[in-house]
Amino acid sequence: MLQPHEYERGGTAKIMTLFRPSTGILHAKGVLSVTNAILHPWLKEELSAMVATIEKEHPREELPPEAERPLYAQWNTWLWPHESDEGLPPLRIILVLDNLAGHLSHDLVRWFFDHGVMPLYTPVGSSWLNMAESVQRIIVARALAGQHPQTAQEVIEWLEQTVDGWNQKPTPFVWNGKRRRRRERARVRRLAGSGAALVKGYVIDR
Repeated sequence: MLQPHEYERGGTAKIMTLFRPSTGILHAKGVLSVTNAILHPWLKEELSAMVATIEKEHPREELPPEAERPLYAQWNTWLWPHESDEGLPPLRIILVLDNLAGHLSHDLVRWFFDHGVMPLYTPVGSSWLNMAESVQRIIVARALAGQHPQTAQEVIEWLEQTVDGWNQKPTPFVWNGKRRRRRERARVRRLAGSGAALVKGYVIDR
């Protein structure tokens, strides 16, 4: 983003984000730094509220036995062969996280397991696989486009206001949804007149 010549760096603003693809709802909080001491309590608070809501909608006593639940809802689908699901509560949330040292701490991972949360880590250097990263880019662009904030706190306020606006009409993630089909149509148009076209994954000559 281009800055006016009067621009002076006045600190750093960050936004902690949890994104639920099925609903498009964002849980976010603006902060000046994201140390483990700040991030971990926020994660636990937000995830505890989510699990409580899920428990209310689907009480444990109404759940089928573990072996009869869908594969994605079984601990053994995600655990390493030497790990056991003995003593764990029902699996409620699959949480995708960046592969950072703080996300791998024993205390945090143990808390996840004890609360029915299974952490899945993106490969190193592949943060783009985390949907929250993509949504953050959208939020930042909407909040700061054409603006010239004077302080980091002002940036935080704009980011949180934009998240509130997003949640009033959230966009769920849909596999092979309208956006992907639009991209495919645009690609076909770009190929018009080309000597090759992509058909069902194969490049063929005309």
